[in-house]
Amino acid sequence: MHNNLILASSSIYRRELLTRLQIPFSCISPDVDETPLDNELPQETALRLAQDKAIKIGTTHTDALVIGCDQVATLDNIQLGKPLNHDNATKQLRMMRGREVIFHSALCLYNAKTKHMQAAVVPYVVQFRNLTDAQIESYLLKEQPYHCAGSAKSEGLGIAIIERMTGEDPNALIGLPLIALINMLNHEQVSVI
Repeated sequence: MHNNLILASSSIYRRELLTRLQIPFSCISPDVDETPLDNELPQETALRLAQDKAIKIGTTHTDALVIGCDQVATLDNIQLGKPLNHDNATKQLRMMRGREVIFHSALCLYNAKTKHMQAAVVPYVVQFRNLTDAQIESYLLKEQPYHCAGSAKSEGLGIAIIERMTGEDPNALIGLPLIALINMLNHEQVSVI
């Protein structure tokens, strides 16, 4: 077991997911500019940011295994960021109603000691219900998912506004693809079980 596993994130959702693996870890929030680059595809943005976060923490914790994550939601190849407020969330959900949104969840495991990096993007497709304005308003007032890409939390009341979800790992939608992470940890000789 590697004795210095760090989750490079301030997300309580990612912390809760990683806790499920019952391995010791710490969390450090990386300060990384999350602005997409010009002409960068959504999955490229997510992957670059996950790697940047892991490397940033790895530069000051040189004996650590660092987990970097990022998620970009897209509708018609347009990136949907975190809404941050009620008005933006309302606009996002109105645009997404009755439509499919792809959540690109990027994961990076960086061994700061050896400089070995593993990275992947795990997509997850969400079909949203064709919601009325009143349903959108009701949902947002109850859950207030203003710090979630796509303005919805599938692990909470957001499941009520979702018609269908498709993907390899439902944890990817929440922001940390655990199946891919377990494979990466195995390559670093870190066994979860």
